[in-house]
Amino acid sequence: MSDNTSRMRTIFRSKTTKALDKIEDPRDILDDSYNQQVKLLQQVRQALAEVATAKKRLDLQGQEMGTRYQRLAGQAREALSQGREDLARAALERRSLIERQVASLQQQFEALQTQTAQLESRERQLSEQVAAFRIEKETIKATYTASEAQVRANEAVAGIGASIDDVGTSLERARDRVAQMQARAAATDELLSSGALKDLSAAPDADIERQLAALSAQSEIERQLQEMRDTGAASADGEGDGWLSIGHGPTAR
Repeated sequence: MSDNTSRMRTIFRSKTTKALDKIEDPRDILDDSYNQQVKLLQQVRQALAEVATAKKRLDLQGQEMGTRYQRLAGQAREALSQGREDLARAALERRSLIERQVASLQQQFEALQTQTAQLESRERQLSEQVAAFRIEKETIKATYTASEAQVRANEAVAGIGASIDDVGTSLERARDRVAQMQARAAATDELLSSGALKDLSAAPDADIERQLAALSAQSEIERQLQEMRDTGAASADGEGDGWLSIGHGPTAR
């Protein structure tokens, strides 16, 4: 009972240790950190794309306002040449309004340019950091994996060395069981031969028939010896006809 309890505790501790090692696996931690950096880099790139889109929109709007600004200047000159000072003044007033709008637009555009430059610089730094971290991450993971494999190999060798006595004991027990079974087989053979152990597969009265057959064989041998004495024959029966005559010698006179 105590051995089973000790074994269960050992198995439980082993499974718990493996579970904790899996939770604290540095390879998983490194992969998680790398994925977080990649997500941050993607966010910076997305922000950079959004700022670039906004800046392009302001640029298009500024170009349109610039075209209108130039057109109003031409309209003011044409109106003045035709003696329409009132139209020239209205064109210049609109031109002045556009100029103030363009000034505000220019400030926004410059702010976006500054933001774009900052984001581009940050994106370059993050890209370099992520690339460097990825190389270091893979190097550490490879080193950890190799060390883990070495530890498992060493533990396997140590386990074999520690259990060699158990292996020897198992072999000795197996040899003893084999010797016992061989002795038992020989003993049962002798018992069957002597009749002490009844062969249930044999025919009824087989023991009597076996004894009668033995007596008959002995009588036949005695008869053949007596015949040789009487006739002085030195050869066995049936030599002339080969093997077919064996067992078919002359009957007693």
